[in-house]
Amino acid sequence: MKAAYILKTGDADQIQIGEIPMPKINDNEILVKVIAVSVNNVDTFVRSGGFKTEMEFPFVVGRDAVGTIESLGKQVKDFKKGDLVWTNSMGYDGRQGVTSEYISVPESRAYPVPFDVDPKQVVASVHSAATAVILLNDVLHVRSGQSILVEGAAGHVGDKILEYAAQKGLEVSTTSNPRDFDRLKKLGSEKCFDYHDENLTDKILDDKSIGFDYVVDTSGQVQLQNNIDMIGLHGSVGLITTPKSGGSNFNVGKLYTSSKSIKGFVISHASSEQLKEASKILNESFEKGKLLEKSFESLSFDKIAQIHQKLEHGQVKTKVVLTFQ
Repeated sequence: MKAAYILKTGDADQIQIGEIPMPKINDNEILVKVIAVSVNNVDTFVRSGGFKTEMEFPFVVGRDAVGTIESLGKQVKDFKKGDLVWTNSMGYDGRQGVTSEYISVPESRAYPVPFDVDPKQVVASVHSAATAVILLNDVLHVRSGQSILVEGAAGHVGDKILEYAAQKGLEVSTTSNPRDFDRLKKLGSEKCFDYHDENLTDKILDDKSIGFDYVVDTSGQVQLQNNIDMIGLHGSVGLITTPKSGGSNFNVGKLYTSSKSIKGFVISHASSEQLKEASKILNESFEKGKLLEKSFESLSFDKIAQIHQKLEHGQVKTKVVLTFQ
């Protein structure tokens, strides 16, 4: 079968397109004929060796896929041949990736594609949407009526955090380019701030003098101390990317004397139980047209090396989906 794989970690030019053996399935696995895969920044971290994880070479790249079940292991109970399924946790921790014509997936890491939802749109959405759901529910433990500031809210992850926070009844404020204000308000942002403003932190604090319950920076362009300053008593900063200047300088006293906290999260460390619970929320939302990428670019899977290279140079703005069919 055709696949995109590497023989060692390194630059994007390490990705090869070629023939590798068909995967074999264990009793608790399903064999999936892949329709499409999405490409995420984290895929470049794994491929380059920047994110240290167990892998066996040749290593198929990619983690998120959607496809049709071709066959099932003896212990699989919840699926049948022909079912459309998605997965978003392959390609790390010793599991082979998904950019191949066929993949073997543990039943516990496969989820049904909701009826009448475009499978490509699903796979374009699952990485950022699952990140938002697990971050808010399991890491920050947000509650209705609380307040959150989402910085860089117009991006793939940012708008999912905004949308899901609004669904949960939080008071949401956002920072973005002014051209995105109207779209963000439709997703649930009650107040929008221009992230170009040199006095942005002061303006936000003038508006929210008691501070937010939560601040999440999706851009990596904000100093950690600024975000600590913008949370109130018992507030939390959610880190899903490295803060500006690495976050090395901040006032520890201000942090602990106000019972504030910093909580980091990457979806690669989410448990299978967290992913399964998130999948239920995602599928319920997808059926209602929520938490979905509204636009994405669909390309042939053999373009994967070019997409990896462009991602690493910040040249990809639209979500990219690679197809086999």
